Amino acid sequence: MNASSRELAHPEAAELAVTDVLFALSDPARLALVRRLAEGPLEVAACQPTGGEIPKSTLSHQLKTLREAGVIRNVPSGRQRYVSLRRDDLEDRFPGLLAAILGKPERTGADADR
Repeated sequence: MNASSRELAHPEAAELAVTDVLFALSDPARLALVRRLAEGPLEVAACQPTGGEIPKSTLSHQLKTLREAGVIRNVPSGRQRYVSLRRDDLEDRFPGLLAAILGKPERTGADADR
């Protein structure tokens, strides 16, 4: 198997649709994965995140749904994969959406007085 056959399709940032993103994030398990990814990328080996307890088939489906919606990037690295949140792409396409879904950012300055 060559490296190119291991690459997965990811939508371009300009192709992201808010309905697809919201659908992908509507499932509690997928939302939990995205919250973990907000802290940093995950290493996935043998279809299982390090320290994970999710069945392989469930995790595979959740990752596919998030990837196809453009929420995550899933790239091969040797015998493993690295899964990361497409934070910049999502913020550029839908400003404030991730912050609203993942939790409110800290308010500073005049906003903190309200």
